[in-house]
Amino acid sequence: MNKICAAVGFLLMIIQLIIPIELSAQSKTEVQYLSGTDKDNLVEWDFFCSQGRKSGAWTKIGVPSCWEQEGFGAYNYGSDDEEGRAEEYGLYRHKFSVPKGWKNKDIKIVFEGVMTDAQVKINGKLAGEIHQGAFYEFKYTITKLLKYGADNLLEVKVNKVSANESINHAERVADFWIFGGIYRPVYLTVSPKENIDRLAVDAKADGKITADVFVDVKKASHIALALLDIKGNKVEDLIVDKLTKTEGKWTVSAQASNILTWNPEQPNLYTLQFDLLDEKGSVLHQVNQRIGFRTVEVLEGDGIYVNGERIKFKGVNRHSFHPASGRTTSKAWSIEQAEQIKDMNMNAVRMAHYPPDVHFLDVCDSLGLFVINEICTWHNPMLDTEVARKIVKETVVRDVNHPSVLLWANGNEQGWNPEVDDDYALWDVQHREVIHPWSIYKKTNTIHYSHYHSLINDAYTKDKILFPTEFLHGLYDGGHGAGLDDYWNVMWNLPLSAGGFLWDFADEGVERTDRNNEIDLQVNKAADGIVGPYGEKEASYFTIKEIWSPIYIEDRFIRDDFNGIFRLENRYHYTNLEKCSMTAKWVTFNGPEDKNNYKVISEGKVQLPNLNPLAKGKFTVDKPNNWKSADALHLTALDAEGKEIFTWSYPVSTSKEVNIPKIDYAGNGEVKTETKDKTIKVEANKMTYLFSEETGLLKEVKRGDKVIPLNNGPIILNQNDKIIDLTVKELDGKTEILVVFEEKKWMPAWSTIKEKRSDIIKWTVHANGLLDLKVEFKGFRNLKGFRGITFSFPESEVSGMKWLGDGPYRVWRNRTKGTRFQVWENDYNNTITGESGFVYPEFKGFFSSLYWSKVKGNNDNGFTVYCHTPHTYLRMLTPDSPSDNKRDKVIPKFPQGDISFVMNIPGIGTKFQYPESTGPHGNKEHYFGNDDEPIVLDLTFEF
Repeated sequence: MNKICAAVGFLLMIIQLIIPIELSAQSKTEVQYLSGTDKDNLVEWDFFCSQGRKSGAWTKIGVPSCWEQEGFGAYNYGSDDEEGRAEEYGLYRHKFSVPKGWKNKDIKIVFEGVMTDAQVKINGKLAGEIHQGAFYEFKYTITKLLKYGADNLLEVKVNKVSANESINHAERVADFWIFGGIYRPVYLTVSPKENIDRLAVDAKADGKITADVFVDVKKASHIALALLDIKGNKVEDLIVDKLTKTEGKWTVSAQASNILTWNPEQPNLYTLQFDLLDEKGSVLHQVNQRIGFRTVEVLEGDGIYVNGERIKFKGVNRHSFHPASGRTTSKAWSIEQAEQIKDMNMNAVRMAHYPPDVHFLDVCDSLGLFVINEICTWHNPMLDTEVARKIVKETVVRDVNHPSVLLWANGNEQGWNPEVDDDYALWDVQHREVIHPWSIYKKTNTIHYSHYHSLINDAYTKDKILFPTEFLHGLYDGGHGAGLDDYWNVMWNLPLSAGGFLWDFADEGVERTDRNNEIDLQVNKAADGIVGPYGEKEASYFTIKEIWSPIYIEDRFIRDDFNGIFRLENRYHYTNLEKCSMTAKWVTFNGPEDKNNYKVISEGKVQLPNLNPLAKGKFTVDKPNNWKSADALHLTALDAEGKEIFTWSYPVSTSKEVNIPKIDYAGNGEVKTETKDKTIKVEANKMTYLFSEETGLLKEVKRGDKVIPLNNGPIILNQNDKIIDLTVKELDGKTEILVVFEEKKWMPAWSTIKEKRSDIIKWTVHANGLLDLKVEFKGFRNLKGFRGITFSFPESEVSGMKWLGDGPYRVWRNRTKGTRFQVWENDYNNTITGESGFVYPEFKGFFSSLYWSKVKGNNDNGFTVYCHTPHTYLRMLTPDSPSDNKRDKVIPKFPQGDISFVMNIPGIGTKFQYPESTGPHGNKEHYFGNDDEPIVLDLTFEF
């Protein structure tokens, strides 16, 4: 038998070499769009809506579109009560002409997506059976229904609610928006009578090609193959080494040489050209298929391999959605979103929870993203088997040739129909593995939203590949980046962990055309994105970018004995670190009043080591002679294409070293001090300060006649000790106010500590009007509250802030990465992350590594504060709580007051978890040494 196959292969090779291939212009498939091509290019059809807005009369509608976004019908979210569900249907009519020359062609009409049941007629006759399922491409052969050389009438009835209850449960009682309409393009394909209907190609990493070629032929004799580069240039003519024929399907194999493989880091693509030939060598039909050479293996008890490399998936779930057009999108939108996903240093995306627009998969192929492709089911009951078989076929047939697609997901979260698990292989020549998201199934454990500690996989599933297809469910500002550092430290180092997928990419907020286009996120149901509805970047975007950077740099602090050495790990799977580049900048920062925020005093290239993927090593940053005069070091890494991987920042000078040259105590003016009516009044250089004689708290600040509304501080947080002494000292050129609190510490008999410590507040008013504040308070071995001080300052008086510190985004205890140390400037906003405003960075919250801050007032009543204490957080006002304020997991507690200087901050949770279950950084307990070791906050105020 092997000898016969070899002889046949040799004969076919000889035939290809000696028969000239002739190609006519009519041997390719033509495409004629009946609709527009995307959300930005619509074609008007006649339309009738049965119920709701603009119903009961024939009018026009742009196609493709979701009819709700065009002002028709009514809105529903999947979890709406059944009684309030809209059930309208839509009638579409469209006339199109067909040339006489198409009469002897094979003509199909293709619908890329219709919500939900679609009945199609051509010239009054049914094109085929009613299609059910909103997210799947379907087509009909309409050759015999057309009038050639004349106008034709296309009629489509679209029922928003399916006649199949299992489809309704899968697609319309789910956690996403529900729409109706012909929302993806409609077009005709015109092919020769003898044609290749479709292809299923398996292109392995070793260059081996196997293809199932589905044909409609009588005269065709054989197939010729050629490999082209992505620009259409021929790479090589391929020798068909095997061709088997069955009714309607030919299977062909060949071997390509010297190919470049596909992976997310180097997404090399080719075009495989199929020529269907008759006995004379004439081309009956030519089809080009874009492919990528890669091999996928899921090895039990080991991991998921692509091209022989075990993968850690850094992924996110993504809906096909645009706020203005609903499920109708565009390739430009796909590119924009995929580029953001790549920019976060992700390498994978899961289709949630249905096949996406085909152009999104095209973009994943070309930009480089691993894909899990999924059919639409959600919880019980599952799709009935008959319709599930059709949906599986439609999904695989459309998407089988995308190299980005690694796995099939048979539904989501108990929506799996196990009777169709084996159906995928019927249509997939690659025989990709099938997973059940949220389930322990075959080789994988795809558990959703496990607590941090459950990542230690020591149960009966410990031999399963740990592969959560959803983890860290974002909500408002919680999840995503918050907790990711702790999770990833475990997931990266756990051998059987294959990484995972965050939920989810973008807030699914829809512009409600019935509410003046306001964004509707269904309260907490759709406010779970890393980016806003239009791609607005939240803080977690940059946290993820750092944590999932393929260049991992160990945490580093620069001190006087800095040796220039950084330790790192190459967390690429396919790229040697030498392909990347890095620049080091030594910078100094100007003061609050300077227009130019920084100056580069030295810049140079960093020689990254020759590190293979997953190897560890180190690099050295050259230290210029003046490096100690720098305020910070910035390291920027670029990938092989010159795109920024991340910029790391390292303070060089302490806050006191940076601030002291910026503070001018010069001035020989008079300081007047008066105590009256339990108020201490201090005047210096047109500044007036009022302090409480009972508490030492600042009561009022005036600059001339202008009131600066900073007051009622410093209140020492989590301190209720009594004041035992308050003294006022008038010294040469300054006045000091010292407040001493009672010491309540219990001292054991065996203690060697001779002197008990008291909390103190010390104010110093200088002759030039500057105000120093030094607060000393006890540390704690174990603290669950805040340690620091707080003041009042009306939010209504704040217009913005300029500061030197980490930014520009706020931080939580379990989300401190992703910032950069430099001078930042934010205008006031009242954004509620994921719910309203969508202006980022948010103005209010905690900001780390404060050196100085200029608080801008609405009425020239702001102030500048210099913080001389390292590792201090600035609390700027209190973010408004979301309207769904019962979700306390993502509403951290803030100190009393408005502006605070604290040494510790809270973590933030996720939709389903409190911060303490997301890892060590979410723990409520804070450690500050012993309570006999004081913490000193040292500030200077300039009004």
